Amino acid sequence: MQRDSGAPLYEFFAGGGLARLGLEGDFACVFANDIDPAKARAYRTAFGGEDLREGDIWNLSSTDLPGQAALAWASFPCQDLSLAGARRGLAAPRSGAFWGFHRLIEKLKQERRAPDILVLENVSGLLSSHGGADFTALVHALDDLGYRVGALEIDAALFTPQSRPRLFVIAARHAPAHLTMSGPAAPFHTQALRNVAARLPENLRKHFVWWRLDAPPTRNTRLIDLIDDANTDWDAPDKTAKLLAQMSPLQRARVDALREGGGAHVGALFRRIRIERGQRVQRAEARFDGLAGCLRTPAGGSSRQILLFVEGENVRSRLLSPREAARLMGAPDHYPLPEGQTAALHLFGDGVCVPAVRWLSQQLLAPLADAAPTRKSA
Repeated sequence: MQRDSGAPLYEFFAGGGLARLGLEGDFACVFANDIDPAKARAYRTAFGGEDLREGDIWNLSSTDLPGQAALAWASFPCQDLSLAGARRGLAAPRSGAFWGFHRLIEKLKQERRAPDILVLENVSGLLSSHGGADFTALVHALDDLGYRVGALEIDAALFTPQSRPRLFVIAARHAPAHLTMSGPAAPFHTQALRNVAARLPENLRKHFVWWRLDAPPTRNTRLIDLIDDANTDWDAPDKTAKLLAQMSPLQRARVDALREGGGAHVGALFRRIRIERGQRVQRAEARFDGLAGCLRTPAGGSSRQILLFVEGENVRSRLLSPREAARLMGAPDHYPLPEGQTAALHLFGDGVCVPAVRWLSQQLLAPLADAAPTRKSA
């Protein structure tokens, strides 16, 4: 793939480099790190391996990091913060890797080469983890390093047909007035973000920044527009019939209405356990609003997203393909897919939406980098 260019970038918890794809042009990666061997292989396939250091972030030292970056990006593990996880928070082993990142930035500060900008990306559950205490701890830690901290909640659905809200905590050593606002505003300062910011201790609340980020143009793609027509791995008819039988009466009525109305429709379906009349019941729940559900890592059968095709009286089903997952994350079709469906879906289920990162970079991060005193002097 074409090498990126721009201001120096450190990319931590890099995965398959989807953040790098969104930042390219504005920022050039000079160092990347991930602990997962499969993700590291995918990263090397896409970008080469000269910038990548595979291994635990706790085993890195500041001497591993070249020069001074304008931006350090960290999509730190979300399993202990996600609503689907155990909600153990920043003290848990996986999401606690944030403190390994913090340790490196603290050391770079001592060496007078800390990045001008930090971006930490995670699930929106960080806002409510431990009643907001984890978000407060993160803001406090970055504030202690001398950064002005703010946050934005960005849904990938603004850019691609996938419902995927994510939290982006942006910390900068300088907060120019033209890139900040006097208070929160839609769509990126959500009510959940406003609530947790209002509960910050007074000293942190006074320092908290409402970053300015305009809404993007209206998305003009639907799930059906991203279908991989080359994929013909259809479920057997009896498997599709079982999915339809697992639908609630209301869900089944919606499918029947689409069949009677004609035309081609594609819905995204998950199987979920619901409690009905005191009993655990597995339900197949599909949405036909033009969006896919949030991509997940394939931890089990119920986590695999299924596509339901309704074409007149004909109803077919199959699993979401790796290429479709890549497209839902905004990765270009020339992005090399990992070998194996499970590896690919794990990569994208843990990834970040490329167009969302690109919008954030062009509208806020690159202007912040350009306004930084270190860049001006350079």
